[in-house]
Amino acid sequence: MKKTIDLFSAQAKLYKKYRPHYPGEFYNEILGLVKNRSCCWDCGTGNGQVAQYMAGHFKKVYATDISETQLKQAEQRPNIVYKKERSEATSFEDNSFNLITVAQAIHWFDFKPFYREVRRTAKNNGVIAIWGYGLLTIDNSCDEIIEHFYRETIGPYWNEQRRHIDSKYETIDFPFDEIKLSKPYQIETQMNLSQLEGYFNSWSSVQNYKKKNKENPVDDLIKELRKYWGNQSSAKTITFPIFTKIGMVEK
Repeated sequence: MKKTIDLFSAQAKLYKKYRPHYPGEFYNEILGLVKNRSCCWDCGTGNGQVAQYMAGHFKKVYATDISETQLKQAEQRPNIVYKKERSEATSFEDNSFNLITVAQAIHWFDFKPFYREVRRTAKNNGVIAIWGYGLLTIDNSCDEIIEHFYRETIGPYWNEQRRHIDSKYETIDFPFDEIKLSKPYQIETQMNLSQLEGYFNSWSSVQNYKKKNKENPVDDLIKELRKYWGNQSSAKTITFPIFTKIGMVEK
């Protein structure tokens, strides 16, 4: 089994504060695939964003992550159990879950043992729903600057697994019959320049850059974006494309 990778403990507070939230309509279409809503497992839960949403729809939600620091940021709910565990080797019983979710995390997993764990712990006809989101867009001027920052400035500092995000998870093995959603979904949110700066600082590549070069590349990025932002305190619409791998676990 591959070595566990934890790139988000150091910036757990930034991650919680600035990471975007998925739209309710997107969640609802996934929930519509689940016949029984007894128990859900959210893998790589981070600060529990998805688990907290699912807690409103399932009797019990289990949420696992390898980062204790991230889990400490999670909001407590009576029907959520947070556990520090690898998604590839859990303490859960066989045939436990109606829905298994992985949001913006599968690319860090060891795929084969994880899918064995999915088959073991999912109930018959349970749903496995994996999704992620790609590079944000704002407008033509800002997008060009961000694209250059993403590809050139910090491109060499992304971990190898980032290629799966760039491919919209098409490079990830998925050993289940895939279910396509009714339409493409995206995250739309409002951010001012300060919030956008916080989001960029939550990137693992930025942390890698800072460790090696002893300076923050986001500072120059924000200076460039400020030229095209207009009112510095105003918010702009930020859009993130969502991509999915969804299937049913048949036993």
